[in-house]
Amino acid sequence: MSGRAESQADTGAGPRSAGALPSEIWVLIGAAFVIAIGFGLVAPVLPQFARSFGVGVAAASAIVSAFALMRLLFAPVSGRLVQRLGERWVYLSGLVIVAVSTGASALAQTYWQLLALRSVGGIGSTMFTVSSLALVIRLSPPEQRGRVSGLWSTSFLVGSVSGPLVGGALAGLGLRAPFLIYAAALLAVSAAVYLSLRHSHLAAPEVSGELRVMTFRQALARPAYRAVLWSNFANGAAIFGVRMALVPLLVVEVLQQPAGMAGVALTAFAAGNVAVLFLSGRLSDRWGRKPFLVVGSLVCALGTAGLGYAPNFGWLLVTSVVAGLGSGMLTPTQQAALADILGPKARGGPVLAGFQMAADLGTVLGPIAVGALAQHTSYGPALAVTGALLAIAAAAWLVVPETLRGHTAEVETDHVAAVPCDDAEYQLAHRAADECEEARGQTHEERPPAPTGSRR
Repeated sequence: MSGRAESQADTGAGPRSAGALPSEIWVLIGAAFVIAIGFGLVAPVLPQFARSFGVGVAAASAIVSAFALMRLLFAPVSGRLVQRLGERWVYLSGLVIVAVSTGASALAQTYWQLLALRSVGGIGSTMFTVSSLALVIRLSPPEQRGRVSGLWSTSFLVGSVSGPLVGGALAGLGLRAPFLIYAAALLAVSAAVYLSLRHSHLAAPEVSGELRVMTFRQALARPAYRAVLWSNFANGAAIFGVRMALVPLLVVEVLQQPAGMAGVALTAFAAGNVAVLFLSGRLSDRWGRKPFLVVGSLVCALGTAGLGYAPNFGWLLVTSVVAGLGSGMLTPTQQAALADILGPKARGGPVLAGFQMAADLGTVLGPIAVGALAQHTSYGPALAVTGALLAIAAAAWLVVPETLRGHTAEVETDHVAAVPCDDAEYQLAHRAADECEEARGQTHEERPPAPTGSRR
């Protein structure tokens, strides 16, 4: 294990080969893909299933809102659980909670049972979302964070797009079958992740002396973290909230298209997204995060604003692709920037929970506020305001420091002596990011790491 640790720790010796990602990363990416397929399988039938209990449209919509609301409310608790128990157990527990609540939803006999079970599912969802992001950040080689974020985002996107297609093929099985299939898939993923990570020294919980803990307050003091919170809020509002809520209505009510064409518009967005997701994440490892964060936010802002002024369906498809391209540049790169801020050999559950809460808050508030604006004005101004949120994010990224630059081997030595205690520990932790315990006392060939105890 010592030789493996030394090879993993030597991140400054040069970039890894393209296929040198830890196997644990591939396990988590595969799990994310299956989870996304299952979610895409359930989401289209959920409102219809709720309506089958004899409730109105508002009550059926509340089933979706309850899931999102519980994700939002429970995110801080999930962050503290990650801080206390470690990422792996919180991740597995969250998966099992969602699996059990989803399977039980298939057996629900009343609307209120379904509402309660979906609310419990929201709690499990935020547990595995926060902890899986924490695991991916901790396991990612520092020089390949953008690549990993691109793979991670792509797996979710492709899974989300594939889910409804699989659901369509299984439509003859009824409204309850997708819940049972999703529950079984989640249990299978839980077992696969447990078996794959149980003997992994990379995924093993760190002892307290090996970990640097970052609190939400410490992260909030950094301009880059404040920028990532706003951009994720804008991303949640525009991409996961307003786009999903308003574009289908825009297609049917304004452009007078059949309801099925709304799916075509959403697919056009996904096509633009997947075209650049992986590439932008990987290139951000080479060129830095800021170019992709600024340009991606601006392109997505233009595409989003253009949706509201589309004179015909063809123009709507073009603007959807443009918005997808921008989102594809923004999403993986802001996750990589968050990983830069947190750093390896660190535990920051509340920091990751804050990142997720920003998107969830945008997803909840965006459709309500922008929908009200569209009702009192029109879709054009409403979607222009949504685009403005992303433009503000671009401006924020324009003025904050590059998150990648401070973590390269070339500039690391120059900054250790000048930064505060916590940041000095961060730089030292980065240099020893993947060393095992037995490799810890060895002298680095360029610069011996100072004992962390001397920095207290």
